[in-house]
Amino acid sequence: MSDGQPRERADAARNRRAILDATKALLATHGAEAITMDRVAAAAGVGKGTIFHRFGSRAGLLHELVGEPARALMTAVRDGPPPLGPGAPAAERLLAYFEAMADLVIDNVELMVAYQAIPPHPDREELHRFWATHVTGLLREVRPDLDAETVGALLLAPLGGELVPQLVRAGAADRLRAGVRELVESVLRLP
Repeated sequence: MSDGQPRERADAARNRRAILDATKALLATHGAEAITMDRVAAAAGVGKGTIFHRFGSRAGLLHELVGEPARALMTAVRDGPPPLGPGAPAAERLLAYFEAMADLVIDNVELMVAYQAIPPHPDREELHRFWATHVTGLLREVRPDLDAETVGALLLAPLGGELVPQLVRAGAADRLRAGVRELVESVLRLP
């Protein structure tokens, strides 16, 4: 490859995808507690050693799963079509971002629960800084009268809290989405 990175063999890429897909399926079906290397290996049809070789540990596997949707959302925010990406008014972008982030957390709720029990993602600071900068910048544009950093952090905080898995596991994901939207809209309203 021209970027200097070694090219992944086709069988290694298939195994990687099978491991990630099996882990997602186990999370969706059995919850965070079901993620053991033995269960993932059996579900993926690979040896446990393959998982350790590829991801290093259960934490490494979960980090990979957390990183995929987070990086996809970052790309959509930076380069995607409006309103999530550039080109829409700041208020619309903020609503689109929180809708996308709520969907990401809801769609991966068991992964988020499992993630809480492991060391932080190696790129955690970079990811959090990106979200904070994005939200703060949009808030400053729409509501220059606010302390955008603090309000932005307060808007982001509930999506990483205990209420999210409680609501999703209780079948109230739509209520959660609506509540997040109402919260953001309440901040966007001018005094």
